Amino acid sequence: KSYLKNEEDIADVMQDTILSAYEHLKDLKQAAYYKTWITRILINHCIDLLNEQRRSIPASLDEILEGHSRDYPADDQGFYDLLSELPEEIRPIFLLYYGEGFRTREIAEILDLNENTVKSRLKRGRQKLKRSICC
Repeated sequence: KSYLKNEEDIADVMQDTILSAYEHLKDLKQAAYYKTWITRILINHCIDLLNEQRRSIPASLDEILEGHSRDYPADDQGFYDLLSELPEEIRPIFLLYYGEGFRTREIAEILDLNENTVKSRLKRGRQKLKRSICC
C-alpha cells in the first residue's frame, strides 16, 4: 500500500507476486528465507509497475490523482499518513520494520542495502516524524 496506494494495482501486484513465487519456488535455496524472498518479489513487482506508470504520461491532473486515491481501511489510515510524511527512500523501510515486523538485517537483505543504512534511515525517519508531530 505504501508503494501503490491504488487497490486495483495492489491486487494486480499481489497476483503477479503469487504467480512468480510459484513459478520460481525451485529457486528458493532455504525455506527459512521464504518470507524475505517473497517480500523481495513483491517489492520488485511494485517497482516495475511504478516504472511502467511513470513512463506513460497521463493526459490530465485528474488521471494522476485517480490512480493514487487513499483507499486504506480506517485503522491503517494513521500509519499510512505517517508514512507519507517520510522521504520516499525511508518509506519502505518503515513499512517493513513497523508494518510487517521485519528486523533490520532482513530489511537490508530485502532492499539490498547495508544494515547500517537501514538503521540510519530508521533513525532519520523517527527524527523527522518526531519533529513533524511535536513542533
